[in-house]
This record gives sequence, structure tokens and C-alpha cells, in this order.
Amino acid sequence: MIDKTAPLAVFAGVMILTFALTCVLNVRDTILNVQDNRGRTMHGTTEIFSPAPPAPEIEPDLRVSIILSPCFSMLPFACLVDCLRFAADVADYSRKIYCHWQVIAPDLTPVQASCGVDVIPEKTLQQAGSADYLIVIGGRLPRSLEVPDETLDFIRDERDKGCGVIGICTGSFVVAKAGLLRGRDCAVNDQHLNQMKMLFPDVKSTADVNFIEDRGIITCNGGTSALDLVFSLIESHCGKARAVKAQSGLVLDKRFLQHNVPDRSYRQLLTCGDWRIEQAVALMGRNFSKPLTITALANRLNTSVRALNRAFRNHANESPSEICRNMRLAQGHWLLVNTTRTITQVALECGFSDAPHFSRLFKNKYGEPPGCVRELHR
Repeated sequence: MIDKTAPLAVFAGVMILTFALTCVLNVRDTILNVQDNRGRTMHGTTEIFSPAPPAPEIEPDLRVSIILSPCFSMLPFACLVDCLRFAADVADYSRKIYCHWQVIAPDLTPVQASCGVDVIPEKTLQQAGSADYLIVIGGRLPRSLEVPDETLDFIRDERDKGCGVIGICTGSFVVAKAGLLRGRDCAVNDQHLNQMKMLFPDVKSTADVNFIEDRGIITCNGGTSALDLVFSLIESHCGKARAVKAQSGLVLDKRFLQHNVPDRSYRQLLTCGDWRIEQAVALMGRNFSKPLTITALANRLNTSVRALNRAFRNHANESPSEICRNMRLAQGHWLLVNTTRTITQVALECGFSDAPHFSRLFKNKYGEPPGCVRELHR
């Protein structure tokens, strides 16, 4: 007797085998597609993110060693190292070519910031080697003053060797504790000004400037003022192009651009020895867009207009008004050459009433109108 179900079983078997083969082939194609896509993705990534070019074998133009006091402030530390990082290499490769920085301490125990983040020092004080500057970054008081004697001795020894010493935020308190600020000017945050005066009465502390240099010792009042300081260091040691690269990398807006990167006219007056002139010039530099009148300057400095004019004539042979105007014109010159702002925007940012007024004064000073100067430097 013939089994009528046999053809159906054969047919079902064939269908199952066909389905299984189809699944296997689909899985194979899927795997091959994934591998192909991965290859294309990696190939595209390689094209987009090209490897770093060979690093030139040169000595860095700027070397800094950084000491972090207990409960240090993370913000000025980040400002400092990221500016150096952008200035140190081409593109965003972050190699320590043109600038070199390292965090040092008596041992390699992590140092905790006031925000709770730990930073592990790279080298001990004995391993640090030479540097152009030794930077001490402070933070929350009184904890930041709790540095070991070994650190204070190291700061003094480095200064004796000719190394520049910098105190940022309450790092200036540590530098003062090391005995290096006696009789020197010191930039201090408003919040800590009275504490500095009480703890170190022989220090000439002020809250009217972002940073100040006095005979090889630099102090900075902290926060984002560290940007002012580090741009100045980079420009002095590595050139303006490196400073501009760092500014561009940090995506800073025009408020920072006003006073960080360009050459500072009358820079020497910031350390001329007359506190009225030093503070007046610093105030001028922070108020380009809305210049202070001479009366306002005198009131801010608690002196008379006559005394302020006389001091400027004695030290600079120019009036405060002339110096303020020339500083703003120099700022305008830099903005014209290094930015794409319109002449009207530059004029207003530098405190001039309109573009024609700015252009007339600009041509009198530089011999060419603003538009010609911009074209010459393109």
C-alpha cells in the first residue's frame, strides 16, 4: 500500500532545508556587512582624525612647575594648564613641545582641590628639575596655608636660583609665608584682602589688578584672572601667535579678548613704583569699552585730579587722558589685525563714540586709516 503522506514529508523537509539555508546565508551577509561597515567607519575615522606629525626636537620656550596647596582652587589650575596645552603644540595634539608643565610635591600623594577632585603630582620636589617659573596655586583658607616646611624651603631655594615665583589665588599667601613678598606689591582677591593685610602687614596688597609683577615675583588674584596671567607668560616667552592659538582653543569671547592677548602699551607703568599710576593704568586696561574719566580715576584711587595728572607727567610725560586714548587705540589696532570685527564694532569696543571718530584718531597715530591697516596684515 502506498503511503500518501511521503511526498508531503519530503516537501516539508525540502522547505525546512531551504529556510535554514536562507537563514544561514542572511546571517553570513549580515556579518559581512557589519565587518564592511566597520572597515569603512575605521577608514573614515583615520581620514578625519589624522595622526600627529613628528614633533620637532626643541627645548620648550616656557617651562613651569606647579605646586598645589591643600584645598587648591580648580578653576585657575584648569585655566593655566589648558592654556599651556593649546599653546604647546600644533592643532589639538597636546604634546609638550613649545610649553612644558608639571605638577610637583614633596611626595606623590594626591592633592585634593576645594571641589573634592584629586590631582596626583607627576614628580617630587627633588625630581622637578629647572623651570622658568614655579607656580603655587592656593584655594580655601586657612587650609591652603598648611604646606610643609619642605615646600617653603623649596620655594625659597628656587627663587635664589633665579626662578620666577608665581602665587595664584591664595597661593600668594604661601609665597608670603615663604618670606618672598616683604615690601612687594601683591594682587589679592577682594575676599582675602583684609586677611592678607592682617597676616602679612609688610606686603603691599591690592585688589585693583588681576595680576602684578614685582622684582621677579608675580601674584594673581585667582579665578579666571589666571587667563590674563598665562596669556601674558605665553606671549612673552613663546610669541603672540602661540598666545592667539591658546585663546582660540579656549573659545573665549570678546570680554576676555579685550585685555589678554594684545601687546600692552605702557606696560612699564604697571611697575613704575608710583602706586597711583600703577593702579590707574590697570583700571584703564580693564575699562576699554567704557573709559573712566580722570575724575572717576582719581576718586577710585582716593587722590586728586591734580596729583594724578602731575604723577603721570613726571613718570610718562603724558596726561592720563592721552595714555588712556593711546591704550584704546593700540587695542583697536590689535582687534583690526587679529579679528574679523567691523571697524564700527572695534570702535565701540574700544570706547570711541563712533567709527569716524575712531578712524580719525587712529590715522593720526598710525599714519593709515583702519581699513588700510587691516588689508596690509591680511
